[in-house]
Amino acid sequence: MPMAIEMAAPVAVGERFARRAVFDADSIRAFATMCGDDIPLHHDDAFARRSAFGSLIASGPHVTSLMMGLDASWLTQRHDALGLGFEFRFVKAIPVGTALTLEWTVTGCRYKPSLAGHVVEVEGRAIDDSGTVYTTGRGANLVRARSAAGAEPAHDPAPTTTTGRRE
Repeated sequence: MPMAIEMAAPVAVGERFARRAVFDADSIRAFATMCGDDIPLHHDDAFARRSAFGSLIASGPHVTSLMMGLDASWLTQRHDALGLGFEFRFVKAIPVGTALTLEWTVTGCRYKPSLAGHVVEVEGRAIDDSGTVYTTGRGANLVRARSAAGAEPAHDPAPTTTTGRRE
């Protein structure tokens, strides 16, 4: 059986990509509503002012969705890519009006024959202009050569072992 053809590494370790995001009251409420997060800290100004946070705060899925969207958008500019998994840590609540830089750095890129593509690992954070970190994350993505018109990438299937499992 022919072996899968390995493409050149699609990204370099150390590459960094980023975007700005502002967490205003309207976006905090809208995102929390859209994702079904109805706790008052994301919707009720009076309640939030009386809380330990002193104002509305963004929901966790809000910042993580923006970070994963940045990752997906950047990788798919040049390649076919999809996320394999992400994990996040919430370091500090994001109060209303906060402007953050969402950034990722490529920390690994290795070819995986059984997936016929590269596993690209990233580490990221959401940070304000003074250097305060609000959220950190790590992720892994499958990156393949760009396919034609939505078809599967051109590659031979990975060989199977004697047990019938892919390598």
